Amino acid sequence: MPKNKNSNSFEIALSGISCGIAVLFLSLGILSGWLLATGYFIGVLAMMLPLSKDFFKGGACAYAATCILTLILGAAAKFWDIVPFAMFFGIHPLVNALIKKKNFNRWLALPLKALWFDAALIVGYYLIFNGVLGGSLLPQSVYDVINKYIFLFIFTVGTLIGVIYDFLAMRCQIAVNMLVARIRR
Repeated sequence: MPKNKNSNSFEIALSGISCGIAVLFLSLGILSGWLLATGYFIGVLAMMLPLSKDFFKGGACAYAATCILTLILGAAAKFWDIVPFAMFFGIHPLVNALIKKKNFNRWLALPLKALWFDAALIVGYYLIFNGVLGGSLLPQSVYDVINKYIFLFIFTVGTLIGVIYDFLAMRCQIAVNMLVARIRR
């Protein structure tokens, strides 16, 4: 994108829109509980907006402001709900864009991102579930097996989910890039 006198204002506007959308949907998701996955999904898509024009500083600022504002707007009471977004989902589009821009080997980056996703799952397991899964949805014997082999589940199923998520996130970034390219300035 050629640098002109309007590119800084366009970066600020796109980053502000990104932050606003992400904060709105993350806050709604966290406060309602049942919209949390939707809030994460729309928050991730919103984080892709400034990156579609290679505005890395704007994307980083939008990510930081989203995490801070979401905490201020109600997530402080349930801060563990913002941790997966802050640790992985919110910053993942920025990492993908930087890997692409720096021409980093994507096959080398894939296992690193999968390990990063697994680490986020482990932190979530301890932070959200206090290291013990349980509930009334399944029999307790199922939860006992899950808790006993949690690291095996995370490093197999979690890694597979992380790889699939990474692939789908890259496809979503392409769609967001096409959408933002249609904006006339």
